Amino acid sequence: MTDNKISRRKLLQSTAASGAGLLAASAAAPSLAQDEMDLPEGAAGKLTVIHRTEYFEEAQTIFRNVVSDFASANGAELDISTTNPESFGDFMGKMTAAVAAGNPPDIAYTSNVSISQMALLDLVEDVSDVVDEAVSRYGNILTGINAEANGKINGAWRAIPFIANSTGYFIRGDKLDEIGVDPASLVDYESRREAALAMSDPDNEFWGWGLTPNQSGDGFGWLISLVQAYGGGFTDASGMQVNFDTPETRAAFEWLAETYDRNGRFGPALPPGIESWGDISNNEAYLAGSIGYTHNAFSVYAAAKRDNNPVFPHTKLLPAARALNGDSRDGGVTGGWLTIFKGAPNLDLAKDLALELLNPANFNRMSSVAGGLFMPAYENLWTDELIAADPNFAIIYEQCSVPEPFIGQSWPAQPNAAIDAIRAQGVLEQAVGNMIAGRMSPGDAVADAHQKIVDIFEEGGIMQG
Repeated sequence: MTDNKISRRKLLQSTAASGAGLLAASAAAPSLAQDEMDLPEGAAGKLTVIHRTEYFEEAQTIFRNVVSDFASANGAELDISTTNPESFGDFMGKMTAAVAAGNPPDIAYTSNVSISQMALLDLVEDVSDVVDEAVSRYGNILTGINAEANGKINGAWRAIPFIANSTGYFIRGDKLDEIGVDPASLVDYESRREAALAMSDPDNEFWGWGLTPNQSGDGFGWLISLVQAYGGGFTDASGMQVNFDTPETRAAFEWLAETYDRNGRFGPALPPGIESWGDISNNEAYLAGSIGYTHNAFSVYAAAKRDNNPVFPHTKLLPAARALNGDSRDGGVTGGWLTIFKGAPNLDLAKDLALELLNPANFNRMSSVAGGLFMPAYENLWTDELIAADPNFAIIYEQCSVPEPFIGQSWPAQPNAAIDAIRAQGVLEQAVGNMIAGRMSPGDAVADAHQKIVDIFEEGGIMQG
């Protein structure tokens, strides 16, 4: 993958943008706030580690203990802290400043941060030697998580695949039984929307539809998957020509407008405030027994299992919704990366730490308590014992092992920094928010978003004809 066609100047501008609420001009509540992050300063002899906040505290505690034990064994002082992992947070801008100042942290464990952007900005080291060593020890990287497409830039690995994940498409099986719907029949978004409406009972505070359009990891993932199901996308297959304003994308927006119209047919399926939900909101609503269908990482499933939640035995896992033309959207994702920053004061120690975290004696301890959120990215770490630990682990493995996985948000193009900049600015969610709030028609919202994407590309030197 080559990412040298968008300028560093524009990328810095785009990634500095923080997430704002979609419906700020409406009566909806603001979106989930993103924490500000003050990066620790790296220094020789002080191993500096930043990591995402885990949904399960026990997994996070094990991670920190492994790092602490490693630092002690190597006679290094340790500075370890958490970071905001979302692309619309302030991670990229602050990391750019830290690298420029010559005192970056050594290593980070993150998710939802663009590796191609970090490589273009020259923020991360070439870690091909670490990835090659991990593969020699733990087997090939799972084919279904698109690790090479996202993490190998111009022939060099710029991040170390750490975790494999698949999105969970969760639905209440007991509610489907009540309305006489076989979950196997819910193969696309239209059938799932109809089932969500049929199972809704607002008078008893139960709503079928639990997918937010707000700026968040879950919101972005859901919205782009719907646009792509209709055949729309940000660009053409080259990744360099903006192609958002198409009949397919406009049809997808019409569908979304119909879905989120509280006065329309599907209004009874919408829980209060869904227009401004953040990433935690759908977890809470599903676990409270208030919604029937949602997309999430396996945090919902894992929490329900851990807490013996009454919804757990009724939770069914659906495959990815198929496109309108019937194409499969199956595949997993690299749910976590280890990145070593340019000029890391303790480069060799950071590389050794990455391999120590992948050591099954350590990794499997984290995986065992994370309920499907912390699964191996390497083939040989998927032992029979691990797969047998939970009936849905086999499904995760299957999703993460498909030989030709769907490429994800960049489709029909390969991932690149220019497309990642679109997400960082929240263009898609803002367009849907403008439409839902009544500020724009579906067609006008698509046209406005198209022009914003053109502006991003052209300011980055990718001129549009």
